[in-house]
Amino acid sequence: MFLEVNAEKNLENFRLEVNFSMGRGYCVILGPTGAGKSLLLEIIAGIVKPDKGRVSMDGKDITDLPPEKRGIGFVPQDCALFPHMNVRKNIAYGLRHEKGHEKDKKVKEIAEKLGILHLLDRKPATLSGGEMQRVALARALVIKPKLILLDEPLSAVDLGTKKKLINELKYVRSEFGIPIAHVTHDILEAAMLAEEMAVVMNGRIVKSGRAEDVLCYEFCDGSLFKKFSEIMEQWK
Repeated sequence: MFLEVNAEKNLENFRLEVNFSMGRGYCVILGPTGAGKSLLLEIIAGIVKPDKGRVSMDGKDITDLPPEKRGIGFVPQDCALFPHMNVRKNIAYGLRHEKGHEKDKKVKEIAEKLGILHLLDRKPATLSGGEMQRVALARALVIKPKLILLDEPLSAVDLGTKKKLINELKYVRSEFGIPIAHVTHDILEAAMLAEEMAVVMNGRIVKSGRAEDVLCYEFCDGSLFKKFSEIMEQWK
């Protein structure tokens, strides 16, 4: 496996105890609010250190590495764009140790690929929800990470924008070939994107594997599967 997390984390009113793994595909981590999905991403990113266990990527133990040494691009739920910086400077933040010309070239290249070249001189406050997500994704991709983490990236956009962003995430996966771990509580979103899937409930992984197998498990009841099929028609 490309990424493996065997970890425990105790918070005041919550305990995360997971045995999670994913290959080099698009893995959706699915579960209700409060299940521990975002906490799992933060452990992978190095923002939170587990009380016990380890995190390994590409066969290397990264448990004690700081976030900036992990080679991971992280897009938090609120995008976390710097309000005082324009889009250009937000994207370039991860390249702050590189020289000006090379940095600007990389920013323009990634902005062009994500269709946000025209936004480079704008401030985050002037952007739509979909534009903010594209900028945050560009900032994560510009460092050429080994892994991308997306925390509820489509939760704050309308249905039309969500459809567009789903297609763009598929494009990112195809164009850059970078493994992606994507947290969501939306099973429809998961079904549209996942190659691999893990279901989190109450701080534990209750099912994981190929997306088709996990979805079949989740919708083994015929009436639920019928309802799911009807909802899927919205996306055609």
